[in-house]
Amino acid sequence: MEFESANPSVVKSIRQRVLLNSWLRACQNERRLPGLDRFQPEDIADELPDMMGFAVESCGESFRFFITQEGARLTMTYGGEHLNPEQRINRYLDDALGPARYARVVPCYLACVSHRRPTYSISVVHDIDGKEVAFERLLLPFGGDGVEHIIGSYKSISIEGAFQAANLMGADAPCAPVPVVSTVISLETARQSAIRAGDEVIEAG
Repeated sequence: MEFESANPSVVKSIRQRVLLNSWLRACQNERRLPGLDRFQPEDIADELPDMMGFAVESCGESFRFFITQEGARLTMTYGGEHLNPEQRINRYLDDALGPARYARVVPCYLACVSHRRPTYSISVVHDIDGKEVAFERLLLPFGGDGVEHIIGSYKSISIEGAFQAANLMGADAPCAPVPVVSTVISLETARQSAIRAGDEVIEAG
């Protein structure tokens, strides 16, 4: 999977733009990533159902992603409602998804780690009624010299209107996701297009 450099305008979801802008405000030093304590987006509680948190563990050149938070709507999208809440976290992403699904998504996480920049991707899936749905994934890196944590935001939208979100990305989903967008957000172009005005960040262009 090839990842192209892009500016924030590639992110379609308004709420994901807010999260990305908050990350940009927190990232004051190009050489060091912001810590989680500097990430303070507005109305974060409303977004938690569509978010996940990961601790990044490295062993040589290999990485694993330990789930520390998983939103309720995201649990439904991945078909995990049968699990108790405590079973949805404190496990590795590869164990949670299984080999086939993990192989499809891990390039997004590895790109976030290797580039030390946010990644944004869109995959096309279909619900149980055959409606086309765009699944948008924004991954934000945190740490210092390297990526120690990732916060992910996941949005599903369909131009065909209402759709069935249950098991949309699950192991028994009607079809496998098809990647259509794979990007790394360029810090240079991001800062050119995000203009700080008081406590607000205005998207230019």
